[in-house]
Amino acid sequence: MAGVNLVNAEKISKTYGTRTLLDEVSLGLSAGDVIGVVGRNGDGKTTLLGLLTGSVEPDSGRVTRTGSISIGVLTQAEQVVEGRTVRDLIVDGAPDHVWAADSYRRDVVEELLDQIDLDAELSRLSGGERRRAGLVALLLGHHDLLVLDEPTNHLDVEAVGWLATHLVTLQQRGTAMLVVSHDRWFLDAICTRIWEVHDGVVDPYDGGYAAYVLARAERARQAAATESRRRNLLRKELAWLRRGAPARTSKPKFRIDAANVLIEDEPAPRDRLQLEQFSLTRQGKDVIDVDRVDVDLPSLDGEPGRTLLKNLTWSIGPGQRIGIVGVNGSGKTTLLRVLAKELEPTRGRVKHGKTVRLAHLSQNVAGTEPSGVVPPLDDRDRVLESANRVRQVAVAAGGREISSSQLLEDFGFSQGRLHTPVADLSGGERRRLQFLRLLLAEPNLLMLDEPTNDLDIDTLTVIEDQLDRWAGTLLVVSHDRYFLERVCDVTYALMGDGRCVLLPGGVEQYLDARRARQVGPRQSERVGQDEAPAPSEAPVNAAAARQAKKDLARLESQIAKLGARREKLHAQMAENASDYAKLSQLQDEDAAIGAELDALETQWLEAAEAAG
Repeated sequence: MAGVNLVNAEKISKTYGTRTLLDEVSLGLSAGDVIGVVGRNGDGKTTLLGLLTGSVEPDSGRVTRTGSISIGVLTQAEQVVEGRTVRDLIVDGAPDHVWAADSYRRDVVEELLDQIDLDAELSRLSGGERRRAGLVALLLGHHDLLVLDEPTNHLDVEAVGWLATHLVTLQQRGTAMLVVSHDRWFLDAICTRIWEVHDGVVDPYDGGYAAYVLARAERARQAAATESRRRNLLRKELAWLRRGAPARTSKPKFRIDAANVLIEDEPAPRDRLQLEQFSLTRQGKDVIDVDRVDVDLPSLDGEPGRTLLKNLTWSIGPGQRIGIVGVNGSGKTTLLRVLAKELEPTRGRVKHGKTVRLAHLSQNVAGTEPSGVVPPLDDRDRVLESANRVRQVAVAAGGREISSSQLLEDFGFSQGRLHTPVADLSGGERRRLQFLRLLLAEPNLLMLDEPTNDLDIDTLTVIEDQLDRWAGTLLVVSHDRYFLERVCDVTYALMGDGRCVLLPGGVEQYLDARRARQVGPRQSERVGQDEAPAPSEAPVNAAAARQAKKDLARLESQIAKLGARREKLHAQMAENASDYAKLSQLQDEDAAIGAELDALETQWLEAAEAAG
């Protein structure tokens, strides 16, 4: 079925009240297309999905679908039927010996529902557990088109990685997908195209998220002038993408020289030394000292108790930016609450420095609980009033002042929304306002628990930009791998056995360790520099890594030489623009060099992965 056209939209429009979300939009998708749908909250992403699947009717225009296709939809709202079990939802009530005989179904269920009783009633599960069950039901449905609205919500970083790999496999078999997600690592891992929804139109981009950032930055650079603020954020994000792991740029086929031109004058996202020095003056040498802390969970409903943290000793200094990962239930939120002194440990003690000003962004979107130096949201306030209750002007690193109204504009609150009652804000808008108020409070210790939930990608880039200028100690718990690697300098993992360990290799090292644990007892379960491979494999792996590094140096040299040749060739093409015979010859040579560069880039990426 690969290549078969599945859905077409012709000049569709949709208006709610006085606001036009989509204005004469035409687009289509075919079997094997995996399209990421991005845009600000409220710009029409979910409406577009509804129009394409038939759950929403257009005001004008038409949508046609191939008559025989099967469409599966994962929405953000779960509909629960009383008495219905997980087994009823995912396998129509079939017993284990029937459905588990199919290896595909068995793998999906084991990966996503490992800790969930299949005979449990859906109404008794948490929202995250019900969402996992709905995702499993969708993946087992053998649909031609999957429509996924925030599929990574409530999934830990390990499950997100598995889901990305699984969806790529489905795409290779011809399954089409429409995906709305704020998880940029996930979008880059699975998407073949990006649709950006904004101002009533849909702009298409080829490639994954990294290619979308490049193309969007290039458009902004060419078109320009009034988009200076937005363009600067995109350039900073592009610089981060190109400086990061090779996997981020492996899928899009853009040219290295084009990206380098865009970022050649772009500094690192933040001046780490300056921020640490500024943080030291605000906090002193002591921030958090953890001394032999244990946290035990009591037994509940017949289930035995367990230890979340065991003998944890940790000294967190000024200016450190720490990311924390772990499977759901490993104790990440509990660790933040213990470090914030909101929860007493079972044993041991947590000490804060005398000058610490703590702000804690929890997962509670309602925002009614205290968060350190920030008073809770009051639904009776209006947006601007709520921000001004904290502070009207904040000071960033280097002494730069920023007003609350400027911050509100950066965070997507237009003039028309400044006087909106807090009670009328959406979940995403409340989350934005919560974060903005934390920054206005000028804390020097910031704890963020799943900060990316309910936020669109544009807002996340603004938050990252603000954190680049914020001087203080940062602790982030997140399943959003992109955000975690973007804003943090080091990563720690809760391994589920009471240990909190440093990961020199970041999130990828954590995932490797988790995979090793699942292989069996022959694999090492230790994480860190003392992790030892099997003796017979170590020399082979070390030799392969050394060879890969040599290959990298050789390939980089070849790519640089070809790039220089191509620049000279382009100069010759400009000189011979009126000599069509000569120009044709030069264009053929340019095409040959381009093909050679593409081949070398592919070899470079393979060598980079082998080198680790």
